[in-house]
Amino acid sequence: MKTYLVVNPKSANGDTGKRWAEIQARVARALPSISHGFTEGPMHAEHLARAALHQGFDSIVAVGGDGTINETLNGFFEGGRPINPQASLGVLPRGTGGDFRRTFGWELDLDAAVERLKGEGGQPFDVGLLEYTAPDGSKGQRYFANIASFGVSGAVDNEVNQSSKALGGKLSFMLGSFKAMMKYADKKVRFRLDGGPWEEATVTTLAVANGKYFGGGMKVAPEALTHDGIFDITVWSGYSLKDFVLKQSGIYSGAHVGWKNTRCLKARVFEAESDEEVLIDCDGEQPGRLPCKMTLLPGAVKLKV
Repeated sequence: MKTYLVVNPKSANGDTGKRWAEIQARVARALPSISHGFTEGPMHAEHLARAALHQGFDSIVAVGGDGTINETLNGFFEGGRPINPQASLGVLPRGTGGDFRRTFGWELDLDAAVERLKGEGGQPFDVGLLEYTAPDGSKGQRYFANIASFGVSGAVDNEVNQSSKALGGKLSFMLGSFKAMMKYADKKVRFRLDGGPWEEATVTTLAVANGKYFGGGMKVAPEALTHDGIFDITVWSGYSLKDFVLKQSGIYSGAHVGWKNTRCLKARVFEAESDEEVLIDCDGEQPGRLPCKMTLLPGAVKLKV
């Protein structure tokens, strides 16, 4: 297979760029036909991946964190369709948060990541399509690999992405959560599942999950599978800063699904709206706000696992 590496040199707090010669050499020993490109700014990974697919590469590898994986995935699509349905997505995890890799139990070990990239083909992988409202009021859309959510998670994105991640994903998110929760009040929203009746709810965060983890290791959707053709939806209501501090072990372990302020739902299509400004999180980025629609695309790409 012809492999193209989409490299975020700033991932792992810049360590990827500093060690690139070493990383490239180890990948090249295992994969004889590789090329690469460095990202230079927001959404550049999408452009690099899309260009590589048009050039005939059939394995595109995201070298970076959750944001790089998201952007690379978006490059697989053009005009609402996969550019090459037989192409595979690979991941060489180099980020600080690592929520995507946690679903698969992947560590940051380079040799193990390279072994995953060697095989042909891959496991069918579901993809989420998020349609949302951009800050200027226009309509936007973005594919997501892991989780799209809204509520305090969107507010936390603003805090985390505006600060250094030198403390690592979990601590950076905890500090961002603390700052955001100090200002946040639950939002009144309306949502519906698979075109059914609208339901009103007051939410701290509502997560529409393909993977299991978000927020630097919170196991928000313990039963989620990335190849089962359905979203796992978790609704947190009435969660306070005190809950995030005193009950964090249950949030990180997944035990929260048994708490009275947690609801678990499933759907293939999810829609939400609100009369308030409710910010969205999409694989750790903050693209816009409600109203939104999320649609599951079963087995839309192949993932090297």
